[in-house]
Amino acid sequence: MKDIFIIKDFLEKSEELFKFLKSKNCNVNLIEKKETLNLEKNKSTIVCSKKFQESVGGKSEILKISRKIGSTNIIILDNSDVKYSILSELGGAYLIISFSQFDEVINEIIFQVIESEKYSFSDPKTENLINLAKKVAKTDVTVFIHGPTGTGKEVISSFIHQNSKRDEKPFVAINCAAIPENMLEAMLFGHEKGAFTGASSANKGIFRAADSGTLLLDEISEMPLSLQAKLLRVLQEKKVTPIGGQRDIDVDVRVIATTNRDMITEVKEKKFREDLYYRLNVFPIETLNLSERPNDIIPISIALLRRHTELEKIPYITKNAQKVLTSYDWPGNVRELENVLQRAIVLSENNIIHESDIMIDINKHKNLYQNFNEHNKKAAIV
Repeated sequence: MKDIFIIKDFLEKSEELFKFLKSKNCNVNLIEKKETLNLEKNKSTIVCSKKFQESVGGKSEILKISRKIGSTNIIILDNSDVKYSILSELGGAYLIISFSQFDEVINEIIFQVIESEKYSFSDPKTENLINLAKKVAKTDVTVFIHGPTGTGKEVISSFIHQNSKRDEKPFVAINCAAIPENMLEAMLFGHEKGAFTGASSANKGIFRAADSGTLLLDEISEMPLSLQAKLLRVLQEKKVTPIGGQRDIDVDVRVIATTNRDMITEVKEKKFREDLYYRLNVFPIETLNLSERPNDIIPISIALLRRHTELEKIPYITKNAQKVLTSYDWPGNVRELENVLQRAIVLSENNIIHESDIMIDINKHKNLYQNFNEHNKKAAIV
């Protein structure tokens, strides 16, 4: 988790902001200008007042301070006549948050902006998972990630790659459930020109494309039995033979596999090879349903809002709206949450998501369609 440095010079209510971010499990530090000279260089976020920026000589000087300590993000707080706005520059690395009153709402907005820059978690269970992923990332062992659909298996896979010694090499993902059986072998292992009808040119395949990097075999349980034996051979010998080829080709690939199935049951029912399962299951990782890690709901929501809006237009989620989000059990996990938030973006006004903008389950919330119709009436009047 990135460090946050709040420079308290000229910053009204800096103590309150510090305590608030601390309560949100942020790695936050309250410092004075002179202390910036002694900071070790690391990826961090600076939070300071516009008056402080002006006192050091303006934007160019605060950027120099940022570069000196290795900060990747700067948030300037501007107490002005504007109720609430965000100005984004330098690709989102430099933000000015303007407000008329520094209160708990502004604390929440600052937190939500900071949270959107990080890996999206706040729950202790997820923190344990991330720490585990960091440890396994330092090795080259094969990882098998189990978990329900929509619980972030691919996100964890990417995290492992990014924190490994292979991070500057390719990260290649293939969804075994999305590729027709007659095409999957050629996509995985490659083929020579003329190896089959339609093979007008050679293709090196996914394994060779991921050479020296990481290969994610998403939903591996959907792989046909006929291919599982060939995959086992590649994992054991670290060689691939393209379809139509006559020679083996060495590959150096770190493999991560994922599934949403109970693999012990799949093995017992002869739907998945036992020897391949144990070859893949060197280091198992389990992802959890969103309902089992409720403290992640708001951080993930903020990250999803940023994905679907420009940074300066990220909606603020009100307290009541947050309560609606955190009290729901999310059977569809993050994918369902993303759908709900996309609806909320459409329905929200003035960059604020209210409780009435959260449309979840019409069977549980009978007034949701009524709210939707009210929004439509307003739009028609405009």
